[in-house]
Amino acid sequence: MKSKKMPNRPKTREEVMEQVRELDVRFVRLQFTDILGIVKNVDIPVDQLGKAMDGNLLFDGSSIEGFVRMEESDMLLMPDPATFAIFPWEERGAGVTARLICDIHNADGTPFEGDPRGALKRMMQEAQALGGYTMMVGPEPEFFLFQRDAEGKPTTRTNDQGGYFDLGPVDRGEECRRDIILALQRMGFEIESTHHEGAPGQHEIDLRYADAVTTADNIATFRFVVRTIALQHGLHASFMPKPMSGVAGSGLHLHQSLFRGNENAFYDVKSDNMLSKVAGQYLAGLLVHAPAFTAVCNPLVNSYKRLVPGYEAPVYIGWSERNRSHFLRVPMRRGKSTRLELRSPDPSCNPYLALAAIMAAGLDGIRRGLTPPDPLNRSVYRMSPEEREVEGIRSLPGNLHEALVELERDEVIQDALGPQICGAFLDAKMIEWDLYRVQVHAWELEQYLGTF
Repeated sequence: MKSKKMPNRPKTREEVMEQVRELDVRFVRLQFTDILGIVKNVDIPVDQLGKAMDGNLLFDGSSIEGFVRMEESDMLLMPDPATFAIFPWEERGAGVTARLICDIHNADGTPFEGDPRGALKRMMQEAQALGGYTMMVGPEPEFFLFQRDAEGKPTTRTNDQGGYFDLGPVDRGEECRRDIILALQRMGFEIESTHHEGAPGQHEIDLRYADAVTTADNIATFRFVVRTIALQHGLHASFMPKPMSGVAGSGLHLHQSLFRGNENAFYDVKSDNMLSKVAGQYLAGLLVHAPAFTAVCNPLVNSYKRLVPGYEAPVYIGWSERNRSHFLRVPMRRGKSTRLELRSPDPSCNPYLALAAIMAAGLDGIRRGLTPPDPLNRSVYRMSPEEREVEGIRSLPGNLHEALVELERDEVIQDALGPQICGAFLDAKMIEWDLYRVQVHAWELEQYLGTF
């Protein structure tokens, strides 16, 4: 018998322990992410859960990307009770497995500055201090389903040739996508919609908005669940931004707003476009800091194969109330649904760091009282370079190195990440860029080997 949908989320240690007994949990995975956004976990038998919930479980942080040096390796996992969930693919007879997402603390109990989740929590505290704001985010992650070869290794052969909004039998990923949604719902997710995306084998599942920390938790969990269910169907799910040439890449559109209590601070019924002054300032901050936070939101060499003209991904830094060629769009809905849609991030990012960097950019716009330029509601791609220059429209970084240079220049985004995370991130990504830069690629051999 498969585990059923999660009961109400626990809020305390005692409520977690009660649900563990009620659901017959045998093992618990204590999960966290490294600076690259890769989910890590420590498995414990359920009889050790009380010790973990009391903050008495040490682990070796020196083996985790971007954490600490060997001589200061002991770190504490601090489980968040609100993240308790049951993995729905576990058979009850074999022992149910649960998970808890953890914050990372130093051995003395203080928060670890290199914890990505902690960086996002610090930005949430800054938003509260600035104006009582809570950042709310609704993510739209895209991914590909690929076939595996005879040895079970991933290929780039898609399992269908479907297109945007296609359905079965053209969309042969429907069954897998359905099982992904069912698994997510059993874990407590609320799914808003799902559909086949524009490229063969490409899919999108939209998650309901939540506060930024919960959304980052959800994105990290989403990627793990999608890969697990795809494997059960003999497929490989990839969140690589651009796994194939000639088709659209995968994005992670982020619908965001600031709430003050139950009121959307981006909404003002008295303004011409019903966007508040705060929304304009936040939007202006995103425009100013876009080059720097691109390094965090598009963190792979491959990310910049997606950010090119012709495949729906944004290239130019601008905003519109309708046009989807800009990297920032304001959907038509107003009231509590007033929001900004950031279209540039991709699903390979560390969601905690991406949301921390984005929030820092927006809050900086509010602090400085920035005024956004007028919206541009025509296609930027049809404009000449001269027209774009007149309008003051800049391009997003053209490759990972350009983005990293922009991050090195931007103190606001650096401060949001903190010195430990920012330094480790820049080091890791500069190494990645150098490894890519010195490689001889297949395209070069095809172009040059027989000619020169």
